[in-house]
Amino acid sequence: MRARVSFFLLLACAACNQPTSKLPSDDAVGPITLVIHGGAGSIKRENITPEREAAYRAGLNRALDSGYAVLERGGKSLDAVIAAIKVMEDNPLFNAGKGAVFTNEGKNELDASIMDGSNLMAGAVAGVTTIKNPITAAHAVMTKSDHVMLIGAGAEKFAAEQGLEIVDPSYFFDSLRYKQWQKIQQKEAVKEAALFDPYTKDRKFGTVGAVALDQYGNIAAGTSTGGMTNKKYGRVGDAPIIGAGTYADNTTCGVSATGWGEYFIRLAVAHDVSSLMGYVNLSLQQAADSVIMKKVPRLGGDGGIIALDRHGNISMTFNTTGMYRGYITKKGDGKTFIYQDEK
Repeated sequence: MRARVSFFLLLACAACNQPTSKLPSDDAVGPITLVIHGGAGSIKRENITPEREAAYRAGLNRALDSGYAVLERGGKSLDAVIAAIKVMEDNPLFNAGKGAVFTNEGKNELDASIMDGSNLMAGAVAGVTTIKNPITAAHAVMTKSDHVMLIGAGAEKFAAEQGLEIVDPSYFFDSLRYKQWQKIQQKEAVKEAALFDPYTKDRKFGTVGAVALDQYGNIAAGTSTGGMTNKKYGRVGDAPIIGAGTYADNTTCGVSATGWGEYFIRLAVAHDVSSLMGYVNLSLQQAADSVIMKKVPRLGGDGGIIALDRHGNISMTFNTTGMYRGYITKKGDGKTFIYQDEK
């Protein structure tokens, strides 16, 4: 018995001696902040035309402006996350909502999740085909049901009952995404081809996400995606999985992930970042680096995250050559990034 007690005391002491980095000793809440991403991957300057790059940056800025407007007028972080993600779901450039990729059966199947860091409430939908903005359905599951996740036809029925906008599946059709799917259908090496993005002519993970901190010190995080091109058999990635693609806890941080979902699920990436802050007392950036730059590549996966703590510290960490991303802490001062060397 004494040996067991000594062992746990040693673990506790080891955790206490870990560096705290930038985490303040007081409980001061940072400024209202919004961080977003529009997917990570092998995004290279030579593969994106100036016009396409400008379009991506404009799309990111619209999402930032929409979400920040909610925070600026005293709104909640949850509402800011929804506002930002809806803009990207409505933009065909991003693999979420209107720009969703096609499954092996030639359909668009959408996933989304959201989490409230103030009370650890969460909601998610997966495999939906008729909900215009899946992030709103995820929020409805969280706030108007006793469940965390609903899938397929059940999720669609619930969304309709809640008065959310329902559309014909043809609404999600995008000709460029469809041509991409047709080319992949002709290839045998589907595993690599499935990650090809026609907009950048390279590999890319097209999930979108947002994390917000409001004036009340509450953090929220959300993620939305069309999944992986040519995905089969009802495949679901990390985006709607609480703890894998999305997590939020006021005591640590909020996280939204984008990457090869199977690896992010296996590592519970979003929750792991939070846990390293809560259990080992790492800073936000230290935790993000540990998971994204070490653990994920060790398994063979890649991708990135955006993360935000209640002190206003931001992380936009990825192990690919690019990630569509941005943040805003002051009106008119939003910043967007695409490539790895942008700071």
